[in-house]
Amino acid sequence: MFGIGGGELVFILFIVLMLFGSDKVPEIARTMGKAMAQLKNATNDIKSEIHKGAEANGFDSQTLTNITGNINAQINEAKTNLLGDTTSVSTNLLGDTAAEIDKVKEDIETISGPVKRQK
Repeated sequence: MFGIGGGELVFILFIVLMLFGSDKVPEIARTMGKAMAQLKNATNDIKSEIHKGAEANGFDSQTLTNITGNINAQINEAKTNLLGDTTSVSTNLLGDTAAEIDKVKEDIETISGPVKRQK
């Protein structure tokens, strides 16, 4: 619950009890419960008004799902066209880099001679 453990919750409740006293805590809880219920009812009313307005204009949930699905498909297609196949590009870059490193190593060995490692 909100990343709060049991110990922290007990500590918070203790502080609330110390600040407001045992006679005010039930009133605060009741007030918060009423506020949450009113918020839930207001949210449900807004949702129902939106759904009624959408249905009055010819939009049902299936139509909206189809529209959003088409938009998502077009976005994904544009991403693929824009980015292309990135796996082959990264493989080519790594392969080219490894080849260049080997070439430079060979050049250094030809200039300075083979490197002997000491044990």
